[in-house]
Amino acid sequence: MATLLRKIGLIRLHDRDTEDPKHHQGSLKGTKGSQKNNANKHCQTANETNILSTPEIKARKLDQHGKDKAPGKDKQGKDAKEKQQTGGGGSKATSASSIPPLAPHRQHCTQVRTRRLMKELQEIRRLGDNFISVELVEDNLFDWNVKLHQVDKDSALWQDMKETSTEYILLNVTFPDNFPFSPPFMRVLTPRLENGYVLDGGAICMELLTPRGWSSAYTVEAVMRQFAASLVKGQGRICRKAGKSKKAFSRKEAEATFKSLVKTHEKYGWVSPPVSDG
Repeated sequence: MATLLRKIGLIRLHDRDTEDPKHHQGSLKGTKGSQKNNANKHCQTANETNILSTPEIKARKLDQHGKDKAPGKDKQGKDAKEKQQTGGGGSKATSASSIPPLAPHRQHCTQVRTRRLMKELQEIRRLGDNFISVELVEDNLFDWNVKLHQVDKDSALWQDMKETSTEYILLNVTFPDNFPFSPPFMRVLTPRLENGYVLDGGAICMELLTPRGWSSAYTVEAVMRQFAASLVKGQGRICRKAGKSKKAFSRKEAEATFKSLVKTHEKYGWVSPPVSDG
């Protein structure tokens, strides 16, 4: 019996001793490794869950999320602000921008010019010597046709007027917006004159008609008397040359000539030029 038990024990011992130790160790190591990996994985997951759930990390993530969306929000706010400034969404802004600004200074100048010219018209019509007469161009108070009926009766120009049956010398006078603080523009219309400081286009060479020589105290009547005197002084004559006498003066040419002569006189001074030069 004892011998039988020893045999059985030897067999069991033999079975245990004959097992592959590497296989046994690997099996144990694999089991322990898998358990360890599972445990580590579980711990890592638990740790991540615990870390992300802390208030500090939540606040940090929310802040980062807000920064990522901030540019879009700022852009929308900027677009809305620009739209509001440009008046794209409001009729009030559009209507306000369409209303032109008031110009009280210009209105005042217009009133001053109107009162002055109305007064001068009345004074000219009260003249009893028939020196000049005035007609409004298309009822425009600021555009006058002035007829000069008289010049020095001892002059050659007066003799020409008698011989050619010329009753008057017709001039056009236009008044700028800031009259009487700026001079009017005056030119000869008919007849075609030579010399007498009357130049191309009917422009008149007189310092009095320039901003430099003008004074707001001058009246239209005074200007016309000065012009009549300059015609005689410059030996003005009515043109009788064939062809040239029928050529009319033009405003465009007169404006260009006047601009040029003013520039010349401002450079060299306003001295009495030769008769041929005007």
